[in-house]
Amino acid sequence: MRLQVVSVGQKMPEWMATGWQIYTRRMPPSMPLELRELPASGKQASPAAQTDALLKQSGNCHRVALDSRGQTWSTEQLAAQLQAWQQMGQDISFLIGGAEGLQSKVIQNCAQCWSLGALTYPHMLVRVLLAEQLYRAAMILQGHPYHRGGKA
Repeated sequence: MRLQVVSVGQKMPEWMATGWQIYTRRMPPSMPLELRELPASGKQASPAAQTDALLKQSGNCHRVALDSRGQTWSTEQLAAQLQAWQQMGQDISFLIGGAEGLQSKVIQNCAQCWSLGALTYPHMLVRVLLAEQLYRAAMILQGHPYHRGGKA
C-alpha cells in the first residue's frame, strides 16, 4: 500500500522539508510515503483549479481529506485506520489544501475527512505532522517501542 500526500503549496521551508524527509525515510517499505505538490499561486491556483488538481493527482486512491470539519482520531485510532486501509488493499491519498483550506467539492469526493484538531496549522506544517503520525501509527502496528504515549 502506497501512501501519498497531495498538497497545495511548493517549496517547504528547509526545516519542514527536513522533518518530512526524516519520517518518510523511516516508513516501512510496505508503506512508502510520497508527496505531490501543487501550485499555490498563479493560473493553476484558483480554488476551482486546485480542487480539480487535488482530485486528479489523488487518482483512484482511497481519499482522506485533512480538514478541521473532519473527525479527530487518537494516535491509536489512526493505527487502527492504517491497519484497516492495509486490509482494503488500496493506495491512500491524503489531501491538504492551501491557505484557504479545501473546497467542499474535494471533501465530498473523499471517503474520509480527518481533523488534526481545532487549531489552525500552516499547511506546510501539516505535512510534517501527518508524516510523523503515520510513522507512529506504523510503529504501533509493528509493536515497535517508538510510541509510548496514550497510557496514563
